Amino acid sequence: MHVQINTDSNIEGDNALTQQIEAVVRGTLDRFSERITRVDVYLSDENSDTKSGIDDMRCLLEASLVGLQPTVTSHQAATVEQAVDGAAGELKRSLETTFGRLDDR
Repeated sequence: MHVQINTDSNIEGDNALTQQIEAVVRGTLDRFSERITRVDVYLSDENSDTKSGIDDMRCLLEASLVGLQPTVTSHQAATVEQAVDGAAGELKRSLETTFGRLDDR
């Protein structure tokens, strides 16, 4: 499973942030790693750097699945870390449902 991290111009995507996000995504989705080829992480600051507000950090995750259409989830929160955790949790639940249905067939 390849993890690709993309940030907008308002979020500094340094090496520490990249490693932290990759660890969260891999840790949350590890049990599906054989069924996921790639996870794209898109981080954005919805209010830009000139304004601040609650829940202005957004994380969108797109998982490319083997033999299936991609699955996309997103989450908004006060910090990048919270947004990533929320989106990863939503993606995990979505994949549990998708793969659970397939495995029941």
